[in-house]
Amino acid sequence: MPTFTKRSELAVPRDELYAWHARPGAFERLGPPWERAVIESRSGDGIGDGVRLTIRAEIGPASARWEAEHHGHVPGERFIDTQRSGPFARWEHTHRFLDGPRPGTSVLDDSIEYELPLGGLGAAVAGGYVGERLTRMFNFRHARTAADLTRHAAWGGRTLTVAVTGASGLIGGALCPFLSTGGHRVLRLVRRAPKGPDELRWDPEAGVIDLAGLEGVDAIIHLAGENVGEGRWTEARKARILQSRDAGTRLLAQAVAKVGVPRFISASAVGYYGDTGSKVVDESSPLGEGFLAEVCARWEAAAEPAAAAGARVAHARVGVVLSAHGGALAKLLPVYKSGGGGPVGSGEQGFPWVHLDDAVDIFHRLLMDDELSGPVNAVAPVVQSQAEVTEQICGLLNRPSLMPLPAAAVRLGFGQMGVEVLLQGQRVRPGALQRRGYTWRFPTLDAAMRHELGLAYGG
Repeated sequence: MPTFTKRSELAVPRDELYAWHARPGAFERLGPPWERAVIESRSGDGIGDGVRLTIRAEIGPASARWEAEHHGHVPGERFIDTQRSGPFARWEHTHRFLDGPRPGTSVLDDSIEYELPLGGLGAAVAGGYVGERLTRMFNFRHARTAADLTRHAAWGGRTLTVAVTGASGLIGGALCPFLSTGGHRVLRLVRRAPKGPDELRWDPEAGVIDLAGLEGVDAIIHLAGENVGEGRWTEARKARILQSRDAGTRLLAQAVAKVGVPRFISASAVGYYGDTGSKVVDESSPLGEGFLAEVCARWEAAAEPAAAAGARVAHARVGVVLSAHGGALAKLLPVYKSGGGGPVGSGEQGFPWVHLDDAVDIFHRLLMDDELSGPVNAVAPVVQSQAEVTEQICGLLNRPSLMPLPAAAVRLGFGQMGVEVLLQGQRVRPGALQRRGYTWRFPTLDAAMRHELGLAYGG
């Protein structure tokens, strides 16, 4: 019977390593970006004996569903996942948490015993592929676990209660599990009826928010807002975009003032700077021109009631978030893989990107670092053009980047939205983060894309 084992020493005590795995969000944090796995159902919470999970995994064009059950749980030491139904003939995964060789360290030990379907034939046909896939997956899982724990340890175990809007979006869907595995309590602000004690009702259009539920909250992180890059900008759509930023942010800022929430972290965007051409800008640069600049200015101004009440207010001016699971990259990867990559317009426009993990870390830093307030550029520390980014990604995919998208076609197909989102750009420096000594997980595009594609993890 094949056995796969992965062991890593981590620079945190065993109890912290165990607690990270036992908290909500660990499954989400351990999913590699080049595959997608979602929990369809769960019976019970945590990693205790008898808890069952039904998981749907997508690997390329294929999809598989399996049911796993936790057992053999020894608090602080181990738990075991056994497949009850799924693609393997047998699967048993033992998670062990051991004391490390030096004080304050631990060892993460993952051991999997498995059998493939069809016995020897299955092993002959797919054994090598499964072994490579497990190697790549667990190299990623151990690296992600170590990196997350290091970020949390930097703040001495201090935990907060944080309310989050846009929790199901690209950034929110990664940030909330990151916070909860670190011991923070996460309250999700939702527009529908709350489903449990960790959800609070709000309706920015109606001006409704659960003020009582925000009592005692240490911070609000505001990520919600209508997507600016979906469809042409009709006058009605532009009004909805402005309203979604203005009304939602103002409602939250007023709630911060009324309840006395000490921290308000609100998303903004690098569109604040307009089209910067060849000029590199930072947080001290003035407001640019165009609809996106107007949106960002209104967005940030709407937080004024929170600042006037004495809350620490920070505006994360986010660049293009790179993730294979959503946003621009998820849409572009199939095009690039088919050989359709190339410059948009001249290709010389700035392309200020940030990897999803760094976007998560930056919001965490804004949450925890009381010296950061006002505008903070949430971008990578390199300045690149759209053509340079496309060429580099296509190179990693071994595909050409010679298929241009002419400016005339962008204007015809997308109107003003295409001009401001695709043909214009910003060259942005993250000055505030650099001054505070922030270190990026993925400071280069090569590192970011090797991570997203799984190339950094062997196998």
